[in-house]
Amino acid sequence: MRKITYSLFLLIILFMTYSCDESPQEEKIEPVYSFLLGAYTDSEDQGIGLLTFNPEKNILQTQILAAGASNPSFVISNRAQTLVFAVEEIGGENGGKVKSFKFDRQSNTLELLDTKDTFGDHPCYLSLDAKGEILVVGNYSGGNFSAYKINEGILTHIQTYQHEGQSINPARQEKAHVHSTVFHPNGKQLLVGDLGTDKIHLYDFNPTFAVPFNNSDPGYLEVAAGAGPRHLAIHPSGSPVYLIHEMTAELGVYSYDSGKMSNIQVLPLTGDDFVGNVGAAEVRISPDAKFVYASNRGDANEITVFEIGKTGELTFVERVKTGGENPRNFVITSDGKFLLVANQSSDSIIVFERSLKTGKLKKTGAETKFHKPVYLFGLD
Repeated sequence: MRKITYSLFLLIILFMTYSCDESPQEEKIEPVYSFLLGAYTDSEDQGIGLLTFNPEKNILQTQILAAGASNPSFVISNRAQTLVFAVEEIGGENGGKVKSFKFDRQSNTLELLDTKDTFGDHPCYLSLDAKGEILVVGNYSGGNFSAYKINEGILTHIQTYQHEGQSINPARQEKAHVHSTVFHPNGKQLLVGDLGTDKIHLYDFNPTFAVPFNNSDPGYLEVAAGAGPRHLAIHPSGSPVYLIHEMTAELGVYSYDSGKMSNIQVLPLTGDDFVGNVGAAEVRISPDAKFVYASNRGDANEITVFEIGKTGELTFVERVKTGGENPRNFVITSDGKFLLVANQSSDSIIVFERSLKTGKLKKTGAETKFHKPVYLFGLD
């Protein structure tokens, strides 16, 4: 009996030892990324979309969240991802429209809460202040921007600021064309890119005032005539500011010091041998703030990659074809591992793997179709 008990004891010890030695490694599972998807529409069954990317399976999937929204070309959520805001890039007696939705992330559904006039035709850009209490809408054809207070998703119009002026291109710069409205990381100013006037306008931001935006001093930075300021991205440190020059297909680098801006550098988005039409569109800073990416449409259809130096100046890294036509927008995943491009004219969304070390891009083979995709907003 003792021998049997002792043998059994040895077997248990051996089993436990084996089990500990052979314990399975924790399997690393890649996250599934989600994005709000803005697009131009041609029918009532189109509208705001949701895009998901599963890198493990290398699969993209899309679905419509809000059918019937007309040209929701720019769509964002608040930080809590409980509210979604979208423009309707249209014109009318009181301009375009801005919509707010209740967002249920568990079921990925949108419930319309409010629709307001933007008081300028063809709204094309949205931004929220750090607290998510003020929404700003940039109206391209209206040449102005409007501000709204947010109360549980309900929008109250509090200000519209009209730009005046023009620049040297009579076809594109006959008047002001507001193309971007971006809050500075210091929370004290709003920077507004105006393609029509070739200026970055600066406004002091006081959220407690009845009229929250007032001219800064100085009130603007004038860029090269005919450049056509479009979208801009501000370094997390607050300087420099990277600005897309849409019409000349360049990326401008501008210092920012207590509201005063000056030119540091302007870099082309095309190679020396390029011949054809251009139309620079989007600029993004990588999550680690080591690289800048810019898209170029026209006959180029490329993403250009730059490395950020210690002073904020840029060095060219590479230029890659997007695999589609008219790359109006792209987004980098929050972990920096992937870059997704929305090609408007080819109705395609294409995924690139991104090197965290070099910033370079490589196609993954993941691709999907969606009607005229023009904006991607990353969700957690």
